[in-house]
Amino acid sequence: MLLAQGGRPRSAGSRPSEGPSAQGRPIAWATTGLLVLLAALVLLSLLIGTGESAVGRAWDFLVGDPAARADAQVRLAVMDVRLPRTLAALLVGTCLGAAGCLLQAATRNPLAETGLLGVNSGAAFAVVLGLTFFGADSPQALLAWALVGGMGASAVVLLFAGSGRTAGSPLRLVLAGSALGATFHGCTSYVLLGTRSTFDTYRYWTIGSLAGVEISDLAPLLPLVALGLLVALGSARPLSALGLGDDGARSLGHHPGRIRLVVAGAVTLLAGCAVAVAGPIAFLGLLAPYAARALTGPRMTAQLALSALIAADIMLLADILARIVIRPWETPVSVLLAFVGGPLLVWIARSSRLSTAGAEA
Repeated sequence: MLLAQGGRPRSAGSRPSEGPSAQGRPIAWATTGLLVLLAALVLLSLLIGTGESAVGRAWDFLVGDPAARADAQVRLAVMDVRLPRTLAALLVGTCLGAAGCLLQAATRNPLAETGLLGVNSGAAFAVVLGLTFFGADSPQALLAWALVGGMGASAVVLLFAGSGRTAGSPLRLVLAGSALGATFHGCTSYVLLGTRSTFDTYRYWTIGSLAGVEISDLAPLLPLVALGLLVALGSARPLSALGLGDDGARSLGHHPGRIRLVVAGAVTLLAGCAVAVAGPIAFLGLLAPYAARALTGPRMTAQLALSALIAADIMLLADILARIVIRPWETPVSVLLAFVGGPLLVWIARSSRLSTAGAEA
């Protein structure tokens, strides 16, 4: 035995523990890499479109070339089509990544995703009602109906989950969301059976796409997204305590039921905004937190930040690929995510490292 500093015994093969700066170095490198990748993807998103517009002309426009700035077609492609889509991809990815991370931590279920709170099914049912009975056929109207429906459904789930002696338990939250989601799905199918025109429009919305998004559609959602992210960051410390188990959280002065209800409210805001913009997007809110946990371990604040950043990168990359895979037509971004997300989910289930990371959250 050797004596360490302070006279404490230390075995010959042991090493001094790393300090906080050494432990946080991988997270800093990962964050830097993801931010660089995000900047590159934003640039590519502004340069690449579904049409035949040359990448060089778009580059000239971005760097301020007078001839390119005077070209109305290039301006339309970059500023009115690609820029809103880029911002929408960033918003949707950030919302779904943060919401998935929150929900998995609150329920201690590494397979939890935003559909468990009934957001997707509630938004779909509201869109069908708006199309069938209220003539809501514009993109702005569909966005408003989807947002109201998603948040309304989640509010009902929270009402059920927050009542009774087991208020706020993860099992009660998941069961309430699943039951209400199945109910809304049945109601949606019933309304669609008798309205062919509604089905055609609904089919386009439900496949999940960023085509046709305008900046004016995103602006009203920004305060809701900001509020959801602030609540998410404020919930990081209580969620870390919740990772010790309900009894451990109570011993530290936290109320597990209240934590879960507050987190579910933040998830509702974030997921509702994402569904309203892009329709139901699968896998993203499930996969991004897995990757974040593999990099950060149990650090909840870092998990939230990296999960949102990873999801934004993936969403932006998927939208770029959606424009070029079958050019000049466009592939729905949700289809690309499903093609990639399915195999990745199988790989995650077989990966001991990521499975352990998910179980420890």
